[in-house]
Amino acid sequence: MSLIDVKNLSVQFKTDEGLITAVEDVSFSLAPGEVLGLVGESGSGKSVTAKSMMKLNPPNAIYAPECRIDLHLDSGPVDVMALKRPRDMEIVRGGAISMIFQEPMASFAPAITIGKQMVEQLLIHTDLNKKQAKDLSIEMLDRVGILEPATRFNQYAFELSGGMRQRAMIAMALSTKPKLLIADEPTTALDVTIQAQVLDLMKDLVAEFGMGIVFITHDLSVVAQTADRVAVMYLGRIMESGPVREVIRHPAHAYTRGLLNALPKLDDLDAPLTPIPGDIPSPLERPSGCVFHPRNPELKPGSRYETERPPLTEVSPGHFAAIFPEDVPGQP
Repeated sequence: MSLIDVKNLSVQFKTDEGLITAVEDVSFSLAPGEVLGLVGESGSGKSVTAKSMMKLNPPNAIYAPECRIDLHLDSGPVDVMALKRPRDMEIVRGGAISMIFQEPMASFAPAITIGKQMVEQLLIHTDLNKKQAKDLSIEMLDRVGILEPATRFNQYAFELSGGMRQRAMIAMALSTKPKLLIADEPTTALDVTIQAQVLDLMKDLVAEFGMGIVFITHDLSVVAQTADRVAVMYLGRIMESGPVREVIRHPAHAYTRGLLNALPKLDDLDAPLTPIPGDIPSPLERPSGCVFHPRNPELKPGSRYETERPPLTEVSPGHFAAIFPEDVPGQP
């Protein structure tokens, strides 16, 4: 059974320049204990997709009427899109779903101690009293590998190192025992050693708590270390999705191949990087057909990808790519 089902998610933002399409017809499911990587360049719609699961997008966001986000809880399914009152959203935000961000300083109030913020969250989302909430908070700080957790509980975010702040944010996100954890580029601001520690920690927590994780990143190498499945996004659309090993070993879409070619090669550190040509266009100037076609070096002039939008075609079991059926690798 799925933990969450995102169906036909389309999000636009009303601006002075007109409607901007940030996400278009995105669908995916996530099972308990599964890690889904959302990958793509900046501006591809990853964070908007994730925030939509908690309805955290700005007030000028417009959701298409046909989109649904079904969260399956022990008490039964909840349609997140149908929740209107702030009180109802408390079931989702910080309760069933928690989110950790790229920069933990943006999540912690600078004038309030780490511990007080953790306790306040637990008092809102659980039936614990203050002493129980404090004890659980210190326990969670300990479980994410923070030394002297009782001391750190009484400290402010600016007193902690970057890696420790990130661990504290993960502890706060997990203290309510959410069903789903959304991690929005949580390792980008960390050095390589701390990044590896945080990734290992998240894998251990998935095994321990059995939660689902949506892991947002622009780095396919990070997804290869952490995710079970991957969805590659570009300009608000899913270009390719499937089991992470299958997608990385046998990429079917030119955009996925471009992202992989741009990674450094460990067996040849002197090899030049191969960047994807051009820049991601403005959402106000979305290309027709396949949105990636203006930057696709593999296309010949006059290709149908310039005018027609390809469907998500199954290229192998559970592996889909936005290509026409006749272009599936291995087809005669």
